[in-house]
Amino acid sequence: MTAPAIDRVTLAAFDRNRRRIVMRGENGTEFLLDEAAPVSLRDGDGLMLDDGSIVLVVGESEKLVEISAANALQAVRLAWHLGNRHTDVQIVGGKIRIRSDHVLEDMLRGLGAKLSTLEAPFDPEPALPSHEHGHARRHD
Repeated sequence: MTAPAIDRVTLAAFDRNRRRIVMRGENGTEFLLDEAAPVSLRDGDGLMLDDGSIVLVVGESEKLVEISAANALQAVRLAWHLGNRHTDVQIVGGKIRIRSDHVLEDMLRGLGAKLSTLEAPFDPEPALPSHEHGHARRHD
């Protein structure tokens, strides 16, 4: 059984990769995230405070582009080009999501990709293994 969250913090993808930071939840809960190494917090994760209460991590909506390929070979080719440019990507089903970027979008169209825009939390694939959930201390 999961305890209900007492508060929530809404963060863009860039702000969800942290090692140490004081955060304030929407209901005023202030706490210190203090990890030995940076953690990648994902939309829907929970941070357990010292008292056992949970603060929910919510991904802030960002302008994204969803990329569709005609077949598996084209999908691999598109992914290779994005990786070659060190672009953060999120895999959702059989599609790739990236942050909106007109230069990359033009390149992808030139490679035959179908693109659609959306606003949603962005949870890019982590570059290195990391903790799924962080631990935090109240910062009273």
